[in-house]
Amino acid sequence: MRFLDGSKPRAYCGQRMADRHEHFMRLALREAQRGIRKGEGGPFGACIVKGGRVIAVAHNRVLKSRNPTLHAEVVAIGRASRRLGTHQLDGCTIYSTTEPCPMCFAAIHWARVGKVYFGTTVPDVQRLGFNELMLSNATLKRLGKSPVRLFPGLLRDECRDLLRDWKALPNKRTY
Repeated sequence: MRFLDGSKPRAYCGQRMADRHEHFMRLALREAQRGIRKGEGGPFGACIVKGGRVIAVAHNRVLKSRNPTLHAEVVAIGRASRRLGTHQLDGCTIYSTTEPCPMCFAAIHWARVGKVYFGTTVPDVQRLGFNELMLSNATLKRLGKSPVRLFPGLLRDECRDLLRDWKALPNKRTY
């Protein structure tokens, strides 16, 4: 696997943990920007990591595929599952530019991803016109008794900038 810039994924030993989390979120942000440039979906990206190594990065593909289920998190889970050869992603962490929707949270739970870091929230994208269900991950976690650990607000300002940049586009489409 190679990133857009041609580099290969690598482990980040010796770095401060906060720096590592920010690095992985920036990979999700970069992938979301790539998806926007290609016109494939909204301003959403995800990165899945295991043991300090990037397993998968993905952006939203709803518009390109005409498939409402191809959110960045679901695409990333599919890629990570293929790469690891299993549907169970125990020990993995997902970085998502926006709080996962209920469908994506359920997929994260069923895949047994242990941790979710996200930047902006469901209300942030609902204000942009996306057809969001107003159920936070914390509510879904509580109601479903999910063991997934949530870490909101990672690089929130950069994730908000992504939403603002998308909002300024002349040909944007919500779904």
